[in-house]
Amino acid sequence: MMVRDDFRAAWWLPGRHAQTLGARLLRSRAGVRCDRERLELPDGDFLDLDWADVVGTSVPAGAPLVVVLHGLEGSARSKYALQSYRELAGQGLAAVGLNFRSCSGELNRLPRLYHSGDTGDMRHVIAALAARFPGRTIGALGFSLGGNVLLKYLGEVCESVVSAAVAISVPFDLAAGADVIERGLARGYRQYLVRRLQRKVQAKRELLDGEVDLERILRARTFREFDDAGTAPLHGFANADDYYARSSSKRFLEAITVPTLLISAYDDPFLPASALREVASAADGSRLETKFTPRGGHVGFVTGSPWAPRFWAEQTAANYLAERLGESSETAETRR
Repeated sequence: MMVRDDFRAAWWLPGRHAQTLGARLLRSRAGVRCDRERLELPDGDFLDLDWADVVGTSVPAGAPLVVVLHGLEGSARSKYALQSYRELAGQGLAAVGLNFRSCSGELNRLPRLYHSGDTGDMRHVIAALAARFPGRTIGALGFSLGGNVLLKYLGEVCESVVSAAVAISVPFDLAAGADVIERGLARGYRQYLVRRLQRKVQAKRELLDGEVDLERILRARTFREFDDAGTAPLHGFANADDYYARSSSKRFLEAITVPTLLISAYDDPFLPASALREVASAADGSRLETKFTPRGGHVGFVTGSPWAPRFWAEQTAANYLAERLGESSETAETRR
């Protein structure tokens, strides 16, 4: 279902790269405290959660809880996550950020990392929260890689306790994204992210030695090369193509039954517009709602004036989740 597009890109941030990089620079870290909690996992590893406390905003006890999932090489304290916590609190929603393995500032213990199709950790977190807060309404918000994980999870789980979700700037087709980011200025993002991933591999060298070809990983210059040498063998895939095919969230969209809003821009440098048009067609008539805008970049969507910028995607996500989770809470109360 196509929702009316009310985003107007800031005139002073023209183009996909200005939106993408401008948002990264302009978002603030102020006004949010994060209390960290460590969850021990059945496989001997751990996950770190960051519980958000927005200064000056009181969220009612028992308010709907939104789980926020970050993007590639981000964290639950990335600036778009902090902006989300502020927007969610403003709508009376509580928030907790999930740090994927090795993304909380401390490397994970096992000879593996995290990837776009790993829904196991999200399953564990959602189950733990549902057990801790029985009857509490739970929502989810995912950015980029985290959005792909979220949508894949929703498509896999027939009866999730997640009542509503939003996914922003999702790389729905991982193979198409790996190819498009090799064109033009977008290669700068790839170079930055691959180098960050390689630094983590280097830091875990002793643990990964014998599991993968470390030198091949460290020679990688593209996502496809890195995923073929590292992500695939570490996580049970035959190669990069197998990883992309099995992990791309576009395969799981038709199975999603939870009310879900997809926010993306056709000028996203991480995904070709053709892939987004495919998703728009698949979403038509389903439980998915789409706000696909001509402009906005990747996790950008800056609007307003230079002296008072606003972050439309986070605002829109918080508004949508407040409405849907409020409906779910009222339904639950009626049943009780």
